[in-house]
Amino acid sequence: MSLDVRTVTASDYPDWLRAVQNGFLTAGSPAEDDVADRLAATDLTRLQGAFDAGRCVATFRSFAQRLTVVGGATVPADAITGVTVAPTHRRRGLLSRMMATDLAAARERGEVVATLIAAEYPIYGRFGFGPATWTAEWEVSVHRAGLDPRRSGQPEDGGRIEMVDGADVRKYGPELHTRLAALRPGVVSRSERWWRRHTGTTVIPAHEKWTEPFYVIHRDADGEVDGLLVYGTDDKWGDAKQPLNTATVRDLIAVTPAAERALWHFLCSVDWITTVRSGYRAPDDLLPQLLPDPRAARTVTHADWLWLRILDVERALEARTYESEASLVLDVRDEGGVAQGRFLLDVSPGGARCTPTTRSADLALGAGELAALYLGDESARRLADLGRAEELRTGAAGTADAIFRTGRRPWCPDIF
Repeated sequence: MSLDVRTVTASDYPDWLRAVQNGFLTAGSPAEDDVADRLAATDLTRLQGAFDAGRCVATFRSFAQRLTVVGGATVPADAITGVTVAPTHRRRGLLSRMMATDLAAARERGEVVATLIAAEYPIYGRFGFGPATWTAEWEVSVHRAGLDPRRSGQPEDGGRIEMVDGADVRKYGPELHTRLAALRPGVVSRSERWWRRHTGTTVIPAHEKWTEPFYVIHRDADGEVDGLLVYGTDDKWGDAKQPLNTATVRDLIAVTPAAERALWHFLCSVDWITTVRSGYRAPDDLLPQLLPDPRAARTVTHADWLWLRILDVERALEARTYESEASLVLDVRDEGGVAQGRFLLDVSPGGARCTPTTRSADLALGAGELAALYLGDESARRLADLGRAEELRTGAAGTADAIFRTGRRPWCPDIF
């Protein structure tokens, strides 16, 4: 029987969700309340499934998102998630069919980019995606950090740390996140449901094993909230009745360096905590250097994170800002894709203009490589040295780096 690849209906949804869980190795039937809660927040027109004899064997979902680009503007994004293919139906082109359908619809809707978090590195490059942000995680040995153990955990600059509850997080969190997005390219939007889900006020699937975390805010000297910390702890004690507890950060938003310093120092001062896991942070996060002994922070993860696919080259390149003035002709290679073409990019601190051109190209690169450059993280010189970009005019890679790269690396705090 031929495979039926189509949009998912409400009656299909429980089977579709079961296939998602199987694909991500959380086998079992989803609970009825979980199905109902997810379905109520799902746009079925953006759900695809492959069905074999009526059973769902592949899944694909997208949803509307905003992505912050360099300079603080946001662009509409097609956020892709829930992508699975059953092990019995691999190598049949199911993902390719669903991806082509989704990207065509996204382009028709006017979305500028597509985003995703890749479970495996080799999958998405062939669809024109490139890694646009990376992530790092540290494990801090509190006893080696060099912080004064006599500290109370309160900052000494007039700011204040407060323990709060989930209701306070839902009150202060969205505005803080908006302020963070204005400062850091790579940040993606969070819905009201996101905040409810991450404070335990909506249905949580059984396999996620929700436990209530600790919530902390930082106020500056004027009383304004400028930082948020959410963390969980384990309960581990040594044979000599000594605490060996680990605190794991679930979320940390700081819109000032002072708030960031205060929140990390606070967490490293909590009684019984001997180890801190930072959660996924930007690779250039301040954390290690905020400690008197940065060697106390051991890198335990360093990996690609947010993958990006440019759907509209002209709108994407004009949406972000540039700190210097230059003109560059990009030959974007995207065989059969929407980013294919040659573009003249004129930029200055006052704005940018990107238009199709027939002029000779300065730099040739694939759609995935353009995506890797877009938020300022990758180097065109490095891509050329790797053979993933071609410098057609001497110095073009240096020009690209001068206009695309940013002082701080882009960062996406979320998984979706």
